[in-house]
Amino acid sequence: MAEYNSAGLTFEPSEMSFADYLEYWFDNYVKMSCRYRTQRAYRVIIDNHLKPALGSYRLRSLTPVMLQDYVNKKYTACMKKNTLDGILGVLTGSLKYAVVPAQLLQSSPAEYVKKPKVGAERTEVNRTIISVEDFGRMMERFPAGNPFRYALLIGFYTGLRIGEVYGLTWDDIDLKAGTLSVKRLAYKRSPGNKEDQAAWYFGDTKTPVSVRTVKIGATLAGELRAYRTLQLQQRLEYGEYYTRIYTKAEKDEKGNTIHRLVEMESTMPVSLPEADLVMRRENGQYSSSDSFKYAARVIHYDLGIQFNFHSLRHTHATRLIESGVSPKAVQARLGHENIETTLQTYVHNTEAMEQNAVDVFEAAVPTN
Repeated sequence: MAEYNSAGLTFEPSEMSFADYLEYWFDNYVKMSCRYRTQRAYRVIIDNHLKPALGSYRLRSLTPVMLQDYVNKKYTACMKKNTLDGILGVLTGSLKYAVVPAQLLQSSPAEYVKKPKVGAERTEVNRTIISVEDFGRMMERFPAGNPFRYALLIGFYTGLRIGEVYGLTWDDIDLKAGTLSVKRLAYKRSPGNKEDQAAWYFGDTKTPVSVRTVKIGATLAGELRAYRTLQLQQRLEYGEYYTRIYTKAEKDEKGNTIHRLVEMESTMPVSLPEADLVMRRENGQYSSSDSFKYAARVIHYDLGIQFNFHSLRHTHATRLIESGVSPKAVQARLGHENIETTLQTYVHNTEAMEQNAVDVFEAAVPTN
């Protein structure tokens, strides 16, 4: 009555199930506001995690205790940090939308749900710092001419994301000037979530500031120059059987223009613009980030190095800060919108940093 008198509105709790509400949220918010890659990630979380455990409950019957218990069980099952963060993100985001603007709940039961802190020191693979010695072992395992070698080199020497590396064309690399320009990324898209219809596309970078030009040194430039020469030789050797890659404009569900990568043999008459991709196999076919999963398994299991591609990005940032490079310069190289992300997420305290702190303090304090 007090709410009615003060606001002129009455509130009626929803009888909708949480499963039905998640579909409503996905159709009305996620599809309308999120990029395709985010939509796919949310779809996996909804179908594989939230619906099986909580979908049968009424939306209005969800409580903070129930949701916290669910999150705790996921954590004790040794779920990876990134997956747990994703589940929490979908929970809090969807239920916040149920309050405003959907007006299906008076308050969000996920508002006070927290990720457990016990054992939070568990190391994530993607935050591993790769030593110079271990990187040298990777280079020995993937010798000159192997496409995985150059993906590793670019990641190690520039800190690019894996999608940015696999979206590079030779037009983006100026070996004379020693620069590499990030203009796009490559991602896989499955229309209607049908894997048999999946194709690779060029897409926008993660954020607008991720579009950037990165300076590269003599080591990486020399490796890329040799690889470019090798690819041109391979194109001549394969001749009419060499695979060329083109981009075809299409429309997504929102009506936005997207660009699909299309592979065809050299003899096929095509009016589409060609994409001279850096990451390709000997016969010209696209060497995608999916194929890099093989290299990651080799490094992780055969070489015994805790690794995934994102650890190269963490390594690049940490080594630069450790060597005294300005955090702002590191932020620009990584393409971060704010410096907090650079310092809090991608830079790790190392023994060299700790020793430097001691040396600086000793020099600053006069001794008797």
